[in-house]
Amino acid sequence: WVEQDPKEILNSVYECVEKTCEKMKQLNINIANIRAIGVTNQRETTVVWDKTTGEPLYNAIVWLDLRTQSTVERLLKKVPGRNKTFSKFKTGLPLSTYFSAVKLRWLLDNVEEIRKAVEDQRAMFGTIDSWLIWSLTGGKNGGIHCTDVTNASRTMLFNIHSLEWDPELCKFFDIPMEILPNVRSSSEIYGVMVCFPVFESGALTGVPISGCLGDQSAALVGQMCFQDGQAKNTYGTGCFLLCNTGQKSVFSEHGLITTIAYKMGRDKPTFYALEGSVAIAGAVVRWLRDNLGIAQTSQEVEKLAADVGTSYGCYFVPAFSGLYAPYWEPSARG
Repeated sequence: WVEQDPKEILNSVYECVEKTCEKMKQLNINIANIRAIGVTNQRETTVVWDKTTGEPLYNAIVWLDLRTQSTVERLLKKVPGRNKTFSKFKTGLPLSTYFSAVKLRWLLDNVEEIRKAVEDQRAMFGTIDSWLIWSLTGGKNGGIHCTDVTNASRTMLFNIHSLEWDPELCKFFDIPMEILPNVRSSSEIYGVMVCFPVFESGALTGVPISGCLGDQSAALVGQMCFQDGQAKNTYGTGCFLLCNTGQKSVFSEHGLITTIAYKMGRDKPTFYALEGSVAIAGAVVRWLRDNLGIAQTSQEVEKLAADVGTSYGCYFVPAFSGLYAPYWEPSARG
């Protein structure tokens, strides 16, 4: 199980904004020149909150969490031939513990408070971007409930061609469509920043929030991979290779997923990417340090690896959260 406190995530954003603005003042940069704010976030991580109180109804279930393994098994029984790629041409994704729909299904099945909030029409679902944008634009006092196409494309509930929530998939997962956020492009004004309740000041009050991209799409954009065929690889907790396939969605026969790379404005075209997702990359370095005690610091790992001429054909596969691309096997282990 991997979960996080959504309020802690939100407070870290408040603090980051305030501290950054303080630093900018010290450097004689006028924060009145800040014209826009962008949001980027860990993808797939699922939050359900109460729109009347503004409080999360449960911890955020993080992307690499595996508690939904039995949920996936149960859902697969409803699919002819137990074919986990049954929705590939709509969503670009296989049925896996990784994506938001199964996390949301788990919450609805296991958290009484969330079931009740859905019945009372108080519940809102979102990935981390939605939770942040809603909170930053006013929360229970008029916050904007939206997401962008890149984050929506990671839920398993979104048709990546029509760019709309898919009623058939919502029915398959038994998820009420009214709790889903509005889907917007990655670059438009969603709303404006309101004063932070935590800090009376709210340095960026009134500044529009006008960019939103899931972290791996944001890295693709940040590395300026705007041409068909350009790719980036990111090594964080996991490792994600994204290749821009231009305005056409390309479907892999070899276990890669098809995802939305970006859509830079309401009337702008949608760009797609092929993605190879690996759940554990940087996290295995921490594991070598903290759990196995092989190194004192993360930096030492490189030196240790360089000192060895050969591993004599011995490999360790860090499948701590199952294997993602290309196998999509949640029961695999390290």
